[in-house]
Formats: sequence, C-alpha cells, structure tokens
Amino acid sequence: MPTIDELKRRACETVDRRANDLIAAADWIHAHPETGHQEAQAAERLTDLLRQANIPVEMGTAGMTTAFKAELPGRGDTRPRVAILAEYDALPDLGHGCGHNLIGTSAIGAGLALMEVLSELDGSVWVLGTPAEESAAPNAGGKVHMVNAGLFDEVDASIMFHPATETTITPDRSLAARGFEFYFHGRAAHAAGAPEEGINALDAVVQMYNAVSMLRQQVQSDVRIHGIILAGGAAANIIPDYAAIRYRTRADDADYLAEVVDQVVACAEGAAKASGCRLEWKEYMPGYENTVPNAVLMDLMLRNLRSLGLDVATERKRKGRGSTDFGNVSRRVPGVEARIAITEHWDVPGHSIEFRDAAFSDRGRQAMLNAAKGLAMTAIDLLGDPDTLRQAKAAFQEEMLR
Repeated sequence: MPTIDELKRRACETVDRRANDLIAAADWIHAHPETGHQEAQAAERLTDLLRQANIPVEMGTAGMTTAFKAELPGRGDTRPRVAILAEYDALPDLGHGCGHNLIGTSAIGAGLALMEVLSELDGSVWVLGTPAEESAAPNAGGKVHMVNAGLFDEVDASIMFHPATETTITPDRSLAARGFEFYFHGRAAHAAGAPEEGINALDAVVQMYNAVSMLRQQVQSDVRIHGIILAGGAAANIIPDYAAIRYRTRADDADYLAEVVDQVVACAEGAAKASGCRLEWKEYMPGYENTVPNAVLMDLMLRNLRSLGLDVATERKRKGRGSTDFGNVSRRVPGVEARIAITEHWDVPGHSIEFRDAAFSDRGRQAMLNAAKGLAMTAIDLLGDPDTLRQAKAAFQEEMLR
C-alpha cells in the first residue's frame, strides 16, 4: 500500500510530464480571451485534455453552456468527493488581466495528476468548469449557479488556485458583492430647437452618479461602490430619451450591504424624480457571498506548497480585497483558494495590462504548474486520511457559527 507521500510524488511527476500540454493550453486561452458564458473555445481546449486521458466530461452543467463536470472515480464509493474548480473567463477588452487562463489549466493539471493515483484512494474527484466569475457578464457567477443547482450538496471539500502578486495562504475574507443596472427613460427632443419638450435621461444618470459619489462619504470604510455608464445618448443635438448605468456594491457584511443597496436605489429614485424620468432597475447577476476561511484546508495547502519550495506567507502586503463566487461555495462546504504570485513585484495591480502580461510569462506558467501540484496533493491528503476531512468539516461548522 503506497504512502500519502508516495502518491503525492507520483502526482507531481504526472504534472511535470504533462507540463508542455498544460502550458500550451494556458497560452492558447490567454491568446484567445472569451468573456463570461462565451468561453466555448476555452472550455473545449480544457476538456479535450481530460478526454484524452479517458476522463468522461459532462458539458452544460447547471444549465450553463460553457460549464463542465468531469468525475474521476477512486476506489470504492464516490464519497468523500473533492471538487477542484476551474475558471477560464476573461475581462472585456483587457483579456486575461486576472489570469484565469492559469486557473483553468491548474485544475486540469490537478485532475490529470489525480487520475494516476485515485485507484489507490477512497472517494472521487470532480473537476468543475465554472464560467463567468468576472462580474462583467450578465448573469455571472457560475459557481453560484452550481450551488443553486445542488452540485455542492454532493461535495465534501472544494479547492482552487488564483494567480496573485503575492504567494499567500491567509484567512482574509473576500467582500460580499451585488450588481445592479438602472435604466432611465425620458423623452427625445431637438436639443437646440425645442429643448423644453425633452426629458433628459442622461441628466438622471449624472444626478445618480453624483448622489452615489456623495453616499460613499457616509458608509462604512469597507464598502465599495463603483459603476460605469452603459448608455448616454446617440447624438449631442438630441436630448437623450434613454440612459443607463451599472453599479457593483461590496461590503464585509451581507446585511449591511443590503442597507447600502437600499441607499443606492434611493439615489436612483431621487434622480428619476428630479429629472422627470421613468426608472427601471434590476439585479443583473446573483450576489457573491464573502468567503469563509477553513484553517484545516489552509494548513494542508500551505504545507504542500512549501514542500514544492514556494515561499508562502500567511499575511498579505496588499490589503485591498475583491469579491468572488467562490465565497458562495465556501459557505456550503470547506474550501480553500491558494494564491500564487505570477508577478515580480507585489504592488502590480490586478485587472491591469501588467497582470495580463504576467499571466503569459514564464513565472505565470510555473505558478500554474505549482498550483496543479498543490491542488492534487491537497486532494490526496483529504481522500487519503478520513480524519483530515472530518477536521476540515468541524472547522467549517465552527466558522459558520461565528
């Protein structure tokens, strides 16, 4: 009977053997960016690697065309089950400025590595392709849709990797987030000949924008409210009869975030009344919950990455936080998201050209391969020692009671 360490060694050797294929896939996805729910080519590229290893793949998971589920059976029952999550969507215009080309291939690499050793472990592994993590796409949040479809009712732990500017495993929580669009309907008129006959929808958007900007002074310091104008008129000599704006709202606490959302909606209602416009609005995507740290999984991932020679910190220099649909997963099952640096310097901003370039660099490629190994090793820990998984579940219950 091989030891856990022997299984880990074999898994890491598999990643090394498949390195060229994984790097080619990561580079190809980087060069062909697709936004949320449009990632057909990326999904095909990733799932082809699984199929070539005789791993069956189901497409269209949870009703999403570009989502997928691949099950790797172990010895005996299918439970316990570890889910390894893949992201592969890009940002509009910027492309892979968040490095999701590396996330997707790291998950595939971990799956290929585990295929070599799972016959000697109890349980199973799912590699889940989760579309549209970036909130730029309508109805984003592929993991939320999977949670709502009940997939994680059949999962015991969930793990993933995200490129970063620092290599860290920390208990920092992401921000809860919600997204809204506001549509103002006015009346068109000649801007010079008969302006008094018009109702200016762009004025309503501008008033709302200014009101929300003032609101930022009166909310707690963890709150973030940021938006873009989606439509503002067709020509300067036509009073705009339609204008629209999109906002993303974030906070540490979901209950307080709901209060902030009410205030943002009030800003829109005030702008509509002041301008004479008719207002429509909607929540254009499901809410992202803040992540719940799991000390047991964090410790496993920390030790595994350090065993690969990585210098892993337990505190971050950069204090800003974002939001992720992995938060919703981490509130259903124990979860951990490893962060591995792909940049030389920690102060490179995410969602930037510099970060995009790093996701196509040798450092980024090596981070992806290390992530694949770390994910596979952590899955082996969980499936190879039932006590470890029980401890992770106990830590999860404790965190959820806080």
